[in-house]
Amino acid sequence: MTERRPIIQPEDVTVVLPTRNEAHNILAFLASLPPSVSLIVVDASDDQTPNVIRTTRPERTKVIRSTANIAVARNIGACAAKTPWLLFTDADITFAPDYFDRIQQYGAVAALYGPKLSQQAFSAYYRWFSRGQRLLASLKIPAVSGSNFFVRRGAFLATGGFDAALSCNEDSEYGWRLARHNYTVKFAPDLVVYERDHRRLQRGVARKTLHSLVRCLLLYSGLMPARLRAGDWGYWS
Repeated sequence: MTERRPIIQPEDVTVVLPTRNEAHNILAFLASLPPSVSLIVVDASDDQTPNVIRTTRPERTKVIRSTANIAVARNIGACAAKTPWLLFTDADITFAPDYFDRIQQYGAVAALYGPKLSQQAFSAYYRWFSRGQRLLASLKIPAVSGSNFFVRRGAFLATGGFDAALSCNEDSEYGWRLARHNYTVKFAPDLVVYERDHRRLQRGVARKTLHSLVRCLLLYSGLMPARLRAGDWGYWS
């Protein structure tokens, strides 16, 4: 009997990566990415980030220059991809060593999202955040992180992609919208990425947590005023 082929192969995946001045993070990120996975970078840097990427990973890699916000950058990368699966992530993470082996058990869903943990500082914070994702998933509320989000390219294009008006929390909003279009969005606790850059938490755990809770509550409930959607409320400052 012929052995059953895994549903998702690494070569079926394009990683979509928005970057802005990530030269200090990008080498670790690239080292964790298998050579068989395609990479599209949408870059707004004025440092050496794009040069480091082109030099370190010349194969299966495309760099697109754009100064658009993060939501539009993710959409640009998705539209440029050709593979059936998209993996949205960030330059300040690394993939767990078995990450791309574990994806091969999945495929019968429209989207997957996994936890973001830390092997360094703030590890307890990230563990609690992951537990929150699991709890919300049990309530049928996807808590998508743009650092670790798989979606079928067809489903992504059919639902309009990320909201271009949002400069942060675009990942959460899109996960809810995808589910409201009756696509299955599954939490995959074994698909782990690790955060390496903790600048926003270093500025204050309570500040970051409150910022996310308030914005996400307003977005989820549909109560976010249109005039407040485009602002990041200090997220990137």
